[in-house]
Amino acid sequence: IIFWHDCCISYRLIFGTLYPAYSSYKAVKSKDVREYVKWMMYWIIFALFTTVEVITDIFLLPFYYELKIAFVVWLLSPYTKGSSVLYRKFVHPTLSSKEKDIDEYLCQAKDKSYDTLVHFGRKGLNVAATAAVMAATKTYFWQINVLLLFSPIR
Repeated sequence: IIFWHDCCISYRLIFGTLYPAYSSYKAVKSKDVREYVKWMMYWIIFALFTTVEVITDIFLLPFYYELKIAFVVWLLSPYTKGSSVLYRKFVHPTLSSKEKDIDEYLCQAKDKSYDTLVHFGRKGLNVAATAAVMAATKTYFWQINVLLLFSPIR
């Protein structure tokens, strides 16, 4: 199982990520709109695949790694046009119908994350300031105790 797992990761890295990344680079460089759209659809599907993969990796089904490799081949194949099929039949209609809700949610999340960052930033600064004051106070009293301990005046 470990061997197949390593093979699957290597295969996915090379054929699922590096080859498409280079092909995407070539599409952008050549300014070929058809190629650009093709690779954009691939990356959207691959992102969804990667998300689902994190969840399904928990369940080791029979021939799991072989199925993942076959799926990546199907996505990449110019004959099956798997990523285009999935994008056009499922992803695009779903995202189009939910686009307004998703955009609204993302906007709210961005606003909340900024407010949360400011809130925790302030708390962090307060904790750091308190720690600095405590350290300075301890150092000050430690120095006084040392001076009193070694002072000839008692």
